[in-house]
Amino acid sequence: MCRVLLAFSGGIDSCTAAAKLLAEGCDVTALTLDMTGDTELLVKAKAAAENIGVKHITCDVRHEFKEKIIDYFAQSYMAGRTPAPCSVCNPVIKWRFLVEQADALGIEKIATGHYFNVEREGDLYYVAKAGDAAKDQSYYLWDLPQSVLVRALTPMGNLIKERVKENFADKRESMGVCFLAGRSYRDFMMQHYPESFRRGDVVTADGRKVGGHDGVAFYTIGQKRGFETEVQGMAVVDIDAGHNLLIVGDNSDLYKQTLELHNCNVISQEELLSATDIRVVVRGLGRNPQGFARCIEPVEGGYRITLDDAAWAPALGQPIVLYHGRRVVGGGFLSNCY
Repeated sequence: MCRVLLAFSGGIDSCTAAAKLLAEGCDVTALTLDMTGDTELLVKAKAAAENIGVKHITCDVRHEFKEKIIDYFAQSYMAGRTPAPCSVCNPVIKWRFLVEQADALGIEKIATGHYFNVEREGDLYYVAKAGDAAKDQSYYLWDLPQSVLVRALTPMGNLIKERVKENFADKRESMGVCFLAGRSYRDFMMQHYPESFRRGDVVTADGRKVGGHDGVAFYTIGQKRGFETEVQGMAVVDIDAGHNLLIVGDNSDLYKQTLELHNCNVISQEELLSATDIRVVVRGLGRNPQGFARCIEPVEGGYRITLDDAAWAPALGQPIVLYHGRRVVGGGFLSNCY
């Protein structure tokens, strides 16, 4: 019998994943990670696991989550960058502790309620798109290492979310960044990182002052509201955290043809550089480019990508994920764009 350790919140997706693995004859143990001290979540998960009939354990990762995810989130905004907490949390917290706990229990296979697939070619394993295009979460899993993918089962990979929800009376889902608990990130920053409130100037690219702001941490590239300006219709086109400045400009200034990535995870550099149909995906405030990469070249510390179709409002710190057909062939964090 296949033994599986399943990341388990007690929500719709993790309960469905548990039931599906059980139906396939697996011996399932449910693991709930205590990331924020939410006792209601822990009680809910334990009850759900008991209802399904699987063993349930918890793991306290609050210290690591605060240090690696919450502080990273806040410090990124204060540095004028746009953080990607889910993309960082998956390899650094969720899948890391899933593997560690599986090893401690002598369990080989691991699984989550994520909607994605794993595909193998030769000795390489790839994150691949889910069967449900509307729910596909492969974008957030680009940084999973081979050591994780070789062990991962994907019970939700080919399920359709709307059909999954039909089996649950309570169809509500948690949305957004988990530790914000429904609050705006501005309110969260004001409460936990009050140093983020720091009045500064709004200027044009040539240095002309046109208004004021409450702190660079509260703004991202492409934003058009929330700051004072005497010139209407302008958007944030750059952030100078060192001098506490928001730089504003026209919409046309937000289009970027070239992206530079660092802290990359690439499955096969040969495939990445030789394929002519690598699709570039950027999610966030900006509009994703619709075409393919015209050119991808290695540079010191990462890759430079020239796009067929310019991306609108990409922000430093965002993940850029590279697809070859259904498969994720690589990704990295945006370090420069022009």
